[in-house]
Amino acid sequence: MPHQPLNLLRVPDVRVPAMPLVMGIVNVTPDSFSDGGVHQNADLAIAHGLKLVADGADILDIGGESTRPGAAPVTPEQELSRVLPVIRGLVKRGVKIPISIDTRHALVASEALAAGACIVNDVSAGEADLEMLALCAKRACVLILMHMQGQPASMQNQPQYKDVVAEVRAYLMSRVVAAISAGCAREALWVDPGFGFGKKPEHNFALVRALPQLCELGFPVVLGASRKSSLGSLTGKPVNDREPESLAAGLVGALKGASVVRVHEVGWMKRALAVARALW
Repeated sequence: MPHQPLNLLRVPDVRVPAMPLVMGIVNVTPDSFSDGGVHQNADLAIAHGLKLVADGADILDIGGESTRPGAAPVTPEQELSRVLPVIRGLVKRGVKIPISIDTRHALVASEALAAGACIVNDVSAGEADLEMLALCAKRACVLILMHMQGQPASMQNQPQYKDVVAEVRAYLMSRVVAAISAGCAREALWVDPGFGFGKKPEHNFALVRALPQLCELGFPVVLGASRKSSLGSLTGKPVNDREPESLAAGLVGALKGASVVRVHEVGWMKRALAVARALW
């Protein structure tokens, strides 16, 4: 029976920051930017997911297609062969927290929802597959609408904005309108500014600083900055040594009003948030 996470979130009051839910990343891919190939075997991915649950994850996000800069697309069939055994395995092992499927393909989303997922995390905000919005409306699942300029294969080739905050805000609102027009419930929609997706470091940092403006749209905001190259540009550290940077980004996101932070190291983020909550 799919989990129903719709009552987990409330749009935060940006004057009194609420600590966000922590979404743990489970990449079942050979080429993701941070941990590609580490969990591409289903048993390894399931074990990693169970560890994230033990570490306190509020949501698991399962992905079978890398959307790192320069990544080549994969077919829905390839995605399904990677993610379905993992979702089914996690459900079989008694995982009760919501499971998210990170996909741009309606077929993958449909099969994942049938297997036990209850959130669709679409980096294309429903534009890559025109059936996605109608599917999510029909299945009454949570849908995460993310901003991305361009496509993963080319999105970092000189991204340009006149006003990145205004443009991302307007885009997200336009996709919310499209989703509601397709039949999605307003309370089932979350938005994501797309940190690292077709953006230079200065664009990403401006969006984090402007998270209160994005929260004013009236939807839970997801922030996924963990280990990304913009953080590395500040410290010069490689992708496998950016956990302090990721914790800092997550904490700033939390204090700026993010409802969900998407991270690789769930346990560290939960500990940092516990201290921030106590001290705040």
